[in-house]
Amino acid sequence: MSPKSPAFLILFAVSLIAAAGNMGLQSVLPAIGREFGLADTLVAAAFAVSALMWTLASPVWARLSDRLGRKRVIMIGLTGFAASMGGFGLAATSGLEGWLGVGVAFALMALARTIYGVFGSAAPIASQAYVADRTGPATRTQAMALLASAQGLGTVIGPVLAPFFVLPLIGLAGPMYAFSAVALAVLVLVWRRLPSGEVVRIPSPSGAPDHVAGRGLWKDRRVRDFLIYGLLVTGTQAVNISVLGFHVIDEMARTGMAVASAQPFIGLAMFAGAAGTLMVQWGLIPLLQLQPRALMRWGAAIALLGNLLSVVAPGYFGAVVGYAVISMGIGFARPGFTAGSSLAVGGHEQGAVAGLMMSVAGLSFLAPPVIGVALYELATPAPFLANALLLATAFAVCFTSPQLRHQLPLLAGRDEGPSPETPPASQPGPEGNR
Repeated sequence: MSPKSPAFLILFAVSLIAAAGNMGLQSVLPAIGREFGLADTLVAAAFAVSALMWTLASPVWARLSDRLGRKRVIMIGLTGFAASMGGFGLAATSGLEGWLGVGVAFALMALARTIYGVFGSAAPIASQAYVADRTGPATRTQAMALLASAQGLGTVIGPVLAPFFVLPLIGLAGPMYAFSAVALAVLVLVWRRLPSGEVVRIPSPSGAPDHVAGRGLWKDRRVRDFLIYGLLVTGTQAVNISVLGFHVIDEMARTGMAVASAQPFIGLAMFAGAAGTLMVQWGLIPLLQLQPRALMRWGAAIALLGNLLSVVAPGYFGAVVGYAVISMGIGFARPGFTAGSSLAVGGHEQGAVAGLMMSVAGLSFLAPPVIGVALYELATPAPFLANALLLATAFAVCFTSPQLRHQLPLLAGRDEGPSPETPPASQPGPEGNR
């Protein structure tokens, strides 16, 4: 699959809207919590159920993408995403306008995020597996990095556009309505334009169906250390994302700025972080042709440096620069462990490993944000110092793990992608017609 192909561009749009909507919500969530008069830790804890549902649902969607087809699961995921964003907006509006009590409105917001947790992982998992089906080992790292860069671009667009949708009649809930509408438009695009059909996959050596052969992959030594590394790195990222909004609001409050007025400054900080990610994934990774081993090492080291900068560089400027450097590190690390785990297994396990790596995102937003915000309430530098310790551990794993220490061989016999003679996957198949 070429990155310039229509199918890849559609998958890029799927990842883009998912990241933009989620980060747009993250950018306004601290302000909503402060307007509701809720404790910062409660705001973070209330959405841990969403992360739990994401973690539990990810392996299920991975297996279903093998059985139902990638395209169908992408469409299910987009539908759930649009419904959750729209429902969250309605609940937020009801609370902010006084139509419902704060407790009831916040409970409905948590319910909407639970829907996101159940369905949110479906589209990214199926998109990643769709690309893995159609690329060989020699090109998969770059393809995964480019697909991951859609998330980076989404983290730029989401926080930057969110303040423009904070309109007089709908207030802080406006961004959720906007991203829900865009998700529905992308859903129609997937339905009408994304090719679907059979891709020849290498069967399981045991002869078991793909969804059975992939079970228990989390404890397989081929991918176990990629999973550990991913949990450490994405856990620190979740802390940084969850703390950033409160950090910016508090820094701007020292200048006398109101909570609602700080929203553009939160968006600017998130923009700086997303720009750092894109610079890495669109510029440095293709330029340097880095493979998973180098990506993971550089990622952990740079993210560690960013957290230390957040401690020693005070004020709003320090928060922005530190977050930008952290995001650059994540930009290296994420395609490193996702592509590395994909290359470590066979073609019949691509759906399972995609689901496993996607569940990392759910686990990282389960406890770390709550712990990070609680540490922030105790002392501003505390979450960044805790992150530095975790990232130092991830960096050490890169050199102590046999799987992460050695470069994965790109053997011709491991090429699970379609051969040059294979026709485009546009004929009817398990995913239906075009």
